[in-house]
Amino acid sequence: MRNAKPVLLVEDDAIDAMTVRRAFRDLKLSNSLAHATNGEEALEYLANEENPKPCVILLDLNMPRMNGVEFMKVAKADPVLRRIPVVVLTTSRDDRDIIESYKLSVAGYIVKPVDYKKFVEAIRMIDVYWTISELPQEHVEVQCEACHSEA
Repeated sequence: MRNAKPVLLVEDDAIDAMTVRRAFRDLKLSNSLAHATNGEEALEYLANEENPKPCVILLDLNMPRMNGVEFMKVAKADPVLRRIPVVVLTTSRDDRDIIESYKLSVAGYIVKPVDYKKFVEAIRMIDVYWTISELPQEHVEVQCEACHSEA
């Protein structure tokens, strides 16, 4: 996905997590894959300064303890975390989930394909999109925030 930053997968289903890992391997993606099994674990990962910030978060919605929507409400309220693109990768086709996700500024909403080849294609498309997308440089954003806070 263009850089060496990890991708954070927030997924409680072990088989789905294994499928994402396999797709990354089959596509020869160089990004490492960090894994959290719910929103609380994802926030703990993101709060740990020793962990590199991910270039993108792949987020399931239906999880125990803290689901995907609850996670996004917390993450999107944080000035640092809200800059990390979130792609929902879920089984839910519910219009309420789709609408709520876009209200919370997700970069995309993908229903997990059941067929592995289609699943790999979905991951490939996510990779292609984030490889060609222009993202702001972190140091530029930090400088801009510092300028705004001094004003």
